[in-house]
Amino acid sequence: MRDGGPVFQVIFNEISAAEMSQLDTILQLELLTEFKVTPEDLSAPHGDRFGRIERDGKALYRYRAKGYRIYFEVVDGGVRVHRVLHRNSLKDFLFRNGSRRDGAEDEVLANSKNFWKLIEEGQRARRA
Repeated sequence: MRDGGPVFQVIFNEISAAEMSQLDTILQLELLTEFKVTPEDLSAPHGDRFGRIERDGKALYRYRAKGYRIYFEVVDGGVRVHRVLHRNSLKDFLFRNGSRRDGAEDEVLANSKNFWKLIEEGQRARRA
């Protein structure tokens, strides 16, 4: 249960909004209900739900909920969601792009050029 602290506004781009819209309405509501991000969550993001992925000084956060991974960055008092991926599609993506090495998921993604291309595609997408 949250302590009632400030929660960031959530902004979806076109790609992440389309990914969410492909989900069953009930699942969308469940994911959005769970995905409440506070500044305290991001101050120590390592754990089961939250993670931090860095590359070339760029920070990206990961939130796990209901078998999905929500990848976002912090922007002006809010969070911008770049991708919403099911864990199985993420594993398939990594396999198809040659990231078969063992290790923590966030660490593997941080070193995957193809993952960062996927994120950058979301960053270039307009807001929904």
